[in-house]
Amino acid sequence: MHLSIILPAKNEATGLAKTLPAIFQQLPGAQVVIVDDGSTDDTAAIAREHGATVLSSPYSMGNGAAIKRGARAAAGDILVFMDADGQHNPADIPKLLAKLDEGYDMVVGARDGSGQANFHRGLANTFYNWLASHMTGHKVEDLTSGFRAVRADRFREFLHLLPNGFSYPTTSTMAFFRSAYPVAYVPIDVAKRVGTTSHIRPLKDGIRFLLIIFKIATLYAPLKLFAPTALVFFLTGLGYYAYTFATRHQFTNMSLLLFSAAVIIFLIGLISEQITNLTYKRDG
Repeated sequence: MHLSIILPAKNEATGLAKTLPAIFQQLPGAQVVIVDDGSTDDTAAIAREHGATVLSSPYSMGNGAAIKRGARAAAGDILVFMDADGQHNPADIPKLLAKLDEGYDMVVGARDGSGQANFHRGLANTFYNWLASHMTGHKVEDLTSGFRAVRADRFREFLHLLPNGFSYPTTSTMAFFRSAYPVAYVPIDVAKRVGTTSHIRPLKDGIRFLLIIFKIATLYAPLKLFAPTALVFFLTGLGYYAYTFATRHQFTNMSLLLFSAAVIIFLIGLISEQITNLTYKRDG
């Protein structure tokens, strides 16, 4: 088994100085790929100094873009993705690989509540995990963890789906579930990040994280989201019609609007379902 460890890094010179020696000590035969996402510090120099393969971008393209570049360049049959800021412990990598050997195609390092960046992030991730579990029918313990081991050929099937931003873990996990590639979770501890502060911006990326909810649905089974939503609109319209008929003997424009919205939402769900099926259709 040839192993490649991929770390996207933007201004993470301090974190890499701590993380890289630990990786090479734990897995001396592994290929380590640092994807320098437009850093302005010594990220690339520190990585080369420790013997890592460095892919540099002239400007920042995003965390997901760095993941895709690293996955394309990696030589290993197994890919391990982890953060460069010291939060992930390289000593946990063998745990992921051992679980992968049990027949899984992706193994994710699952954080507990103490591993979340803050209370609001933890609350959002709890909701994402619940929604993903509901959509897939499998228990999803940590949908957004960036520490994971995957089979390279399986992961590369979905590179065209991955966004350039921060939601690559969500997209890849739901894609694996949708394609019936088994996914497992291994509990991990997360340390406090070192070096630069988090690159996530609360307002802009908060809106982006809200879109993850819709991405979860559209990547797996859109009708599971659109059909209940259409039903809510239909029942609301029916209830409002019953009220206006009982009080005024009228069928109002509001009832018509709610019924129309229900039909439109359901039809959008059907179209999304077909698009999803085409997205995962493979030739041969």
